[in-house]
Amino acid sequence: MSYERSVSAEPHELSPETVWEVRMPAVRVGAGAADELGYQLGQLGLSGNERGLIVTDSDLISLGHVDRVADELAADGLDVDVYDGVEREPSVEAVGECIAFVREEIGEDGYDFYLGLGGGSCMDTAKATRAVIANGGDVLDYVAAPTGAGEDLTESGAPLILLPTTAGTGSEISPVAILSVPEKNIKEGISSPHVRADAAVLDPTLTTTLPPDLTAKTAMDALGHAIEGYTTHRYDDLLRPEDPADRPVYAGRTGFTEMFSEKAIDLLSSNVRRVVNNGDDIEARGAMLKGALFGAIAGLTAGASLAHAMAYPVGNNYHTYHGETIAALTPASTLGYNVASDPPRFARVAEMLGADTSGMSTREAADEAREEFVRLQRDLNVLPSGLNELAGITVDDTGALAESTVESQQRLLRCNPRPVTKEDVEAVFQDALYNWE
Repeated sequence: MSYERSVSAEPHELSPETVWEVRMPAVRVGAGAADELGYQLGQLGLSGNERGLIVTDSDLISLGHVDRVADELAADGLDVDVYDGVEREPSVEAVGECIAFVREEIGEDGYDFYLGLGGGSCMDTAKATRAVIANGGDVLDYVAAPTGAGEDLTESGAPLILLPTTAGTGSEISPVAILSVPEKNIKEGISSPHVRADAAVLDPTLTTTLPPDLTAKTAMDALGHAIEGYTTHRYDDLLRPEDPADRPVYAGRTGFTEMFSEKAIDLLSSNVRRVVNNGDDIEARGAMLKGALFGAIAGLTAGASLAHAMAYPVGNNYHTYHGETIAALTPASTLGYNVASDPPRFARVAEMLGADTSGMSTREAADEAREEFVRLQRDLNVLPSGLNELAGITVDDTGALAESTVESQQRLLRCNPRPVTKEDVEAVFQDALYNWE
């Protein structure tokens, strides 16, 4: 089974894409940016006596980040409640519990503003909660069929600001909230411009408490966004939808996204060793946040591809962290199977990762990207050597994982620069069992 590049047109209507766009929240970056939340909310139309909700988890409370943000808002005359029940890889049911909290505490109209404080799970929960409160109903009303009803969001709702405490997921600018459906062992997304936050605050002082292993895992997700976005299809290699409303969120790379990919790969690969070994390095932490932002601009506009498509079935079935799953899959997928799609481009990736490719042929240099990526992971010394170490996955498991990938991840497989069949995906899963001995 493989996927066409067409997004919506009938065969007799096919024509190349000619239009691309970029949408982003207002982004504030730098040490101390979280101390300007009152001012930023004022820019979003709040007058200073409204009531808001911080969506977070219990770890962020114990680390003191929630009190810091709440105290800053109180000093500006803003009252906040706190919801700390976010779960890792949030399920539809867990997001429903946050929505129920809002309705019980404040009513159907919801809060005057929302803050998502934490990693991707906290930010996605905040995004989905704000969207459902604004549009009414329940979470599954807005999840694509056949899992949900597939209704369109029409309202964005009250202002939402996201404050990442990790440098990795890109959720702070993404128009998608990723949710798990445990009973089906799948992940689904609520995807709409109305899901995207109004603003994002990237303050490196909120990331210094992230331990070395999570620092590395989230960095691999960010690096995956950057590399996948850099190596996916050009936007004008794709097909133009008859209706602009049908243009997909992941719309192919452009010169704009390529610039951000290149800077992201440089910032992330050259600073991740520093932050894993010294979490208090504010300069490096800031560089990682910028790298994650730039990687998200690239990968979440141009499109994530095979590694992310394969990661979701692994995470669903084995409950692994998304970032470490991307780390285990990227060498065999993005930097292995996909290299044949454009060796000169992957040779450039190798150079950006820091490889010395002098004297190599173009194909040899392209293959060196995989070697350099693995070398980076080994240097960090906190990441699994492959899917087997990650979750005990064996050859016997790869067929079912491949089938799940091609059945549930068309949105991402469409972005892959090299066509894939179920047999191809199974072979890549087997290649990813062991990235090093």
